[in-house]
Amino acid sequence: MRFQNKVALVTGGASGIGKEVATRFVTEGGSVVVNGRDRAKAEAVAHEIDPTGKRVVVHAGDIALPATGEAVVKAAIDRFGRLDVLFNNAGIFTPKPFLEVDEAEYDRFLGIILKGKFFAAQAAAKTMKDSGRGGAIVQTGSMWALQAIGATPSAAYSAAKAGVHALTKNLAIELAPYKIPRERDRTRCDRDASVQHVPDARAGGGRAADLQRDASART
Repeated sequence: MRFQNKVALVTGGASGIGKEVATRFVTEGGSVVVNGRDRAKAEAVAHEIDPTGKRVVVHAGDIALPATGEAVVKAAIDRFGRLDVLFNNAGIFTPKPFLEVDEAEYDRFLGIILKGKFFAAQAAAKTMKDSGRGGAIVQTGSMWALQAIGATPSAAYSAAKAGVHALTKNLAIELAPYKIPRERDRTRCDRDASVQHVPDARAGGGRAADLQRDASART
């Protein structure tokens, strides 16, 4: 059981990549806090993953709000007493031509995808640092941060995801002294380090993160 006695927080955990990661983590012996905006949906997923309710807890809320990032980390500590892994996954993908995107739509992409990850990672990192154990932060990136496809115009989404890639690289350097990631992963922040990004299936061509490979050796 790779994640026995470990605790993960999964944002955007009520569907897709997030649901798969939460399910796999529990299957491998861990406990999980599932975050999502739709409480009923998140609670249904939590019951599906663990009908006993002992190893999965739901904290609903809009991750674009920094207070939500702090609250979901607190939920992990209050319920399970620790936090070992943050799977920073919440996001949206709705293609729209650049000339048609208004400020509210732009802010929504930046809020959920980039701002949300920034402050959720900050809250988790503070807790991991204070614990002295370190931990793992895994962030959902996207190939759309590195390319553009005319058939699916996604300027706002791509800009937000490019920010996630840049954020991830900076976190890998800044948090390395606190074992987030481990010292041996200091310069490997794109695909293999504890602070890393993984492809986003919402934009096509992605796959669920393999936490068995990416996080078990680091928590």
